[in-house]
Amino acid sequence: MSEQKQMGVRRFGAVNWLGTYTLIRREVLRFMNVWSQTIMGPLVNAGLFLLIFTIAIGPRRGDVMGVPFMEFLAPGILTMTVIQNAFANTSSSLASAKVGGNIVDTLMPPLSAAELLVGYLGGAVARGLIVAAAITLGAVVFIGMPVEHPIWALTFVVLGSIVMGGLGMIGGIFANKFDQLSAMTNFIITPLAFLSGTFYSIDALPPLLRTLSHWNPFFYIIDGVRYGTIGVSDSNPWLGLGVILFTAAIVLGIVWRWLKIGYRLKT
Repeated sequence: MSEQKQMGVRRFGAVNWLGTYTLIRREVLRFMNVWSQTIMGPLVNAGLFLLIFTIAIGPRRGDVMGVPFMEFLAPGILTMTVIQNAFANTSSSLASAKVGGNIVDTLMPPLSAAELLVGYLGGAVARGLIVAAAITLGAVVFIGMPVEHPIWALTFVVLGSIVMGGLGMIGGIFANKFDQLSAMTNFIITPLAFLSGTFYSIDALPPLLRTLSHWNPFFYIIDGVRYGTIGVSDSNPWLGLGVILFTAAIVLGIVWRWLKIGYRLKT
């Protein structure tokens, strides 16, 4: 007779690769099934931002940091759209599962806290990359935006999606209803995204606001993508990389701990 297998013992190695891949695939299919809302909607909004600025002030606005205003603006709108979508992907997934009462379907499979974290972040990064690729293509074709350092741009898009996906998980875990999640988006995420150099160079700000901007991690994400595309930035990209990595470590550490203990997920 074969030896009876013990319950609760992992029998698929140190990492549940199949389970992690399945969770990533579920998260990707979740937003792709409603692509008109999750992909097309943000692209239309980004296009409208560019169109409005082009019509309103584009022709009359002088160069910013030595480049045409629209080329300066495009990376900011691109990054703002990416980080908002990465946040929305994880936060809506967790919040919907909690409100709908089916979060147990995610917690029951043999997935560790780290595997759950990777699974949810995989969906956020995938959505961020799809949105970034589409906006970049449109900006290159219609306004001639260059891509001076593609590796830098890709690095900051991926890291920005990871950070925002992690913040989305914090929001989704903490919120018990959609009103709380909407409040986080409206009063924290959106203001920080708009006040991080999306539409302007922080060199134009008064000294106090310029100092506060350097404490905003969103600024380094947008500034890093701007350096990767048009080749200019308000800060050293290596400094921005360090700040984002440090921020990611803190955010992901919090999420991992909450998933480990089942904070606000398990009764």
